[in-house]
Amino acid sequence: MPKYLFTCEVEPQFLSEQSSPDEDVYAFAYTITITNAGEVPAQLIARHWIIDNARGQTEQVKGLGVVGHQPLLRPGESFQYTSGTRLATPTGTMRGSFFCVAEDGERFEAEVAEFALRAPGTGDAPARVLH
Repeated sequence: MPKYLFTCEVEPQFLSEQSSPDEDVYAFAYTITITNAGEVPAQLIARHWIIDNARGQTEQVKGLGVVGHQPLLRPGESFQYTSGTRLATPTGTMRGSFFCVAEDGERFEAEVAEFALRAPGTGDAPARVLH
């Protein structure tokens, strides 16, 4: 088992009630589950998201913590939160990372693999959940 490792699972969801396709507004929620799969307690300090829409436009979001929290996770513990984003297109992708600091002072990044944001009816395949 690696000494420093946070794993991230993502479940995206289209929010039809907050979307306005006629105005090019497509709202998505995503639920992230972060698990400390390492050997030492560590704290999530900051986030960095890269959000791409289908027109090739990229937005970067950086900030401290997630939804107002900087969770300290012991080995085996998880933290789950839901947040959201809006796109100007019915499809897009997100990827990113969390900056973490272990109890012993070691700094590391927890990568979030790219995942699809897709409004219903915009493709044959359903939105994928990547782990």
